Amino acid sequence: MIKKWILKAIVQKTISFLPQAYRINYFFQKYVTKGVQLSDAYFEDRLGHAKTHLEAWEKYSDGKPLRATLELGAGWYPVVPLAFYLYGAETIRTADIARLTNARHIQTTIRKFLMYAKDGRLSGFIKTQPERLEQLHAIIEKPIDFEPLTRALNIEYLIGDARHLPLPDGSIDLVHSNNTFEHIYPDILAGLLREFKRVVRPGGVQSHFIDLSDHFAHFDPSITIYNFLRFSPAAWRWIDNSIQPLNRLRITDYRRLFREAGIPVDAEMLRPGNVEALRTVPVDPIFRSNSETENAVSHGHFISRE
Repeated sequence: MIKKWILKAIVQKTISFLPQAYRINYFFQKYVTKGVQLSDAYFEDRLGHAKTHLEAWEKYSDGKPLRATLELGAGWYPVVPLAFYLYGAETIRTADIARLTNARHIQTTIRKFLMYAKDGRLSGFIKTQPERLEQLHAIIEKPIDFEPLTRALNIEYLIGDARHLPLPDGSIDLVHSNNTFEHIYPDILAGLLREFKRVVRPGGVQSHFIDLSDHFAHFDPSITIYNFLRFSPAAWRWIDNSIQPLNRLRITDYRRLFREAGIPVDAEMLRPGNVEALRTVPVDPIFRSNSETENAVSHGHFISRE
């Protein structure tokens, strides 16, 4: 019997060659893998990210108000941008190669925020400005189209190559991402980090979550989160796809990319992973220059102060 992850890899590889691949993949994720629903678990995970980004801002910034933010990787549901809106940010930009969300998804996200605010769960994650919360109530009373909706929420989507952002130097207070870096190949990621270095202002902060695990393992429990380390670069090119690519970089690679971009890592929080699980995988030689401990790291969070 073919493993579930292999079937998913075949489907996504096939979709990646089709016109409107992102739209087709959305329906595949929604109706087959159930991966694009705004569940409480996903919502709280992203709220947790927003909370940690804001804690990083409050601890490492120069103490000025948070006005302008930039997110890499917009996703289907703008949980983190809406959290920043409630916190009081004035200009909330989110950059991606394609816009995955729509007015309906944003309204779904707003309803989830209002539900959590009503039952008191939201206060455990973020501090909200009461007038901003009231604005969410007003917006959801009469649904509006995408453009006026995002304007009302101070959100601007920047669609295109984020290595060339239409932003002035030093115009952003907080640059952040949520498990996005692992989907970007090293040469492109290097350019993105240089651009982030350019747009973040002195006294600003960068806060980036990175998932270093094999994402197919999230869907198929029969494999470990290190399964993709068994493949040579040539073999992985046959498996990987352009819709949800995985660069397979290890924590040492991210440290090097930050260093080469001139971005200091002032705080580094890592999940060590499971070395015993790693040892069940015949790791390809390209990863063997790292220690087992380095290869086993499953998640990272880098905070950088400018």
